[in-house]
Amino acid sequence: MLFIVSFIVALGSFFAWRSASKKAREERNPVFQTSATISGGVALLFLVVALSQLFTVIPAGHVGVVDFFGIVSERPLSAGINPVNPLAKVHKYSVQTKEHKELMQVLSREGLTIGLEISVLYRLNPDSAARVYQTIVGGDYENIVLIPQFRSISRAVTASFQASALYSTERERLGVAILEELAKIVAPRGVIVESTPLRNVGLPPQLTDAIEQKQRADQESQRMEFILAKEKQEADRKRIEAQGISDFQRIVAQGISEQLLRWKGIEATEKLANSANAKVVIIGAGKDGLPIILDTK
Repeated sequence: MLFIVSFIVALGSFFAWRSASKKAREERNPVFQTSATISGGVALLFLVVALSQLFTVIPAGHVGVVDFFGIVSERPLSAGINPVNPLAKVHKYSVQTKEHKELMQVLSREGLTIGLEISVLYRLNPDSAARVYQTIVGGDYENIVLIPQFRSISRAVTASFQASALYSTERERLGVAILEELAKIVAPRGVIVESTPLRNVGLPPQLTDAIEQKQRADQESQRMEFILAKEKQEADRKRIEAQGISDFQRIVAQGISEQLLRWKGIEATEKLANSANAKVVIIGAGKDGLPIILDTK
């Protein structure tokens, strides 16, 4: 509409400029010269406005949907300067990543109330912008499609988990399950779900205390098992050590004979007899006939 109005005004101003210029040349009247100048300026101004309607600027992170009297182009306009039909309307949609946060009370499998704080990161699929414009009122896919489905799926998926499981790493599986289910629903409507980070899970205080007590009991049980295993290993070590000493003594005892002991006694007597220490050696007075050595000091 602006193009048509600007073009008509520019065309009328052009004819007014021609008429005033002609009269100014013929009659040399300053009034006609001034009128010609004004008409020419107005014609040029509205001509520029009309020509500007032949192009549109799409901001970065957006796409444009062209609507020409109800006929919607399937190919969206990309960011930058794009030539368009001046009679068509261009609707701009953001394709940047957005975040929506929800704080809701949901039920677990056991029927316990859980406080769930969760977000969804999403963006519009650029190739689906025209379909979103055609099928969703006002193109408001966030409030009409995404947010209601996000709330419903979060409640439904959480109801399949036990509350106690959400106290551990199961909460990560909950976030993944919500992401997968939500993506199945909204992807055909042109919405891309990037992630559904689970910010916090608020369990009932009684359940939290019970879980913490169970964890402390499990840790104490594991500690006792470790101590018992360590004591058992120490007992096995001592048993093996005693068996080794017993085997050594048995082998040594088998190798010692009476003749060997007498021979060792004779060798010791010879060494003592040859030493420079003062002593008295009584031959044949000891047990088994071995000498008795008396130190005179």
